[in-house]
Amino acid sequence: MRQPWRVAVVGGGIAGLAAAVRLRDRAPEGTEITVYEQSGALGGKLRTAEVAGQSVEFGAESFLMRDPTGAESAAVALIRRLGLADEIVHPTVGQAALVVDGGLRPIPGGTLVGVPGDLDRVATVARPTADADTDGGRPLVAPDADVSVGALVRARFGDEVVDRLVDPMLGGVYAGRADDLSLVTTMPALARAARVEHTLAGAVRAAQAAAPRAPGAPVFGTLVNGLGSLVEAAATASGATVRRDAAVRELTPTASGWRLTVGPTRDPQFVDVDAVVLAVPARPAARLLAGPAPAVAAGVGTLDYASVALVTLALPQPRLPELSGFLVPSTEGLLIKAATFFTTKWGHLRRQDGLALVRASVGRYGEEASLQRPDADLAATVHRELSAVLGAPLPAPVDGHVQRWGGALPQYAPGHADRVAAARTALRAAYPTLVLAGAGYDGVGIPVCVRSGATAADEIITALGGSAE
Repeated sequence: MRQPWRVAVVGGGIAGLAAAVRLRDRAPEGTEITVYEQSGALGGKLRTAEVAGQSVEFGAESFLMRDPTGAESAAVALIRRLGLADEIVHPTVGQAALVVDGGLRPIPGGTLVGVPGDLDRVATVARPTADADTDGGRPLVAPDADVSVGALVRARFGDEVVDRLVDPMLGGVYAGRADDLSLVTTMPALARAARVEHTLAGAVRAAQAAAPRAPGAPVFGTLVNGLGSLVEAAATASGATVRRDAAVRELTPTASGWRLTVGPTRDPQFVDVDAVVLAVPARPAARLLAGPAPAVAAGVGTLDYASVALVTLALPQPRLPELSGFLVPSTEGLLIKAATFFTTKWGHLRRQDGLALVRASVGRYGEEASLQRPDADLAATVHRELSAVLGAPLPAPVDGHVQRWGGALPQYAPGHADRVAAARTALRAAYPTLVLAGAGYDGVGIPVCVRSGATAADEIITALGGSAE
């Protein structure tokens, strides 16, 4: 009689937890699922805590409601599965601004991550290069090619559109730079259109038309009790054994599956399982793959990461604009790259006492040295820069928090998607019961990570002889 499946999920972020939930839902009854998380907390970059007695996100603050096809996103589907759909709330203020020449200007509408389909609409913040986006009689991007977002947009629209619009928007998501980031991975809809269209403006309009969205439908959502409630609900629904402070140090193939070496070198524990979902960032994944699959490890290990700090300040009755926040081009010379006015943006966080929560994101790829200062110095710099941008001194904060995320945000260089596809193909051929999942491979954002984890679980179920339907 066949024993129940034993599946290890290495990594307790949202991708790993989504994999565990999918395994519980679709794997045979009795399947033993164990989640190994080397830190003491589940959720990865999802973390809800308190500042000035108010729940606030110390990591990701929201999720996309829809996927590129217009269907509900994988995050919403998981939230619905977990019985939390009634807790979804949406921003009450959606308008954001850009810092241009030291002041705030509304972000123009009608762009695709800052790339305009109508150049006239961005004239208030950037001057596009005249007549550069000409029809050359062929698609902008070859069928199998990838380029950096910055290279494509600079060639067609000029430097100001990149520096003042595209770069700060991509920087807000990836803490990277448009000139270094892959078009295919960071803007897949535009990449698809650019393989057909002959002008960049035409490609933007085609990509927008291909992404159906009901007028007035909310783009973003979060959970009224914080995204930490998503983490807790997923861990519970998975029925998995969760091992915190449990570092997996080695993966060794066996005749029937895998042996995990867990814990300190002085007192290791060896655990045998049938399959493994490896839902950790690329660098630790590469270390674990170095033994059984060195070629795959070499490919995965090339991915670089940016470090950021999130500085949250509780300010007594400040005079804030009616904006969700603002983005800062790197050309402005500020340490802040983005700021969110939490208690303005989210109606459920507004307080009767007028206390405002403002969070600033600090650090771009290549600027790690700027983060090497004490928390108090970072907070003071953020307070000073916020005051300068808003044009008036802000009151002294009554509380605050600095959350550092070292090596947190993947930097997807051109060709990333092909490298990941090759690594996964090689891994699948050699070890079908070992599957990669997470932001390091498929892109950032809660829906992407959830979908990545669920897809990895389906592959494991198929590899073990089950049905993922």
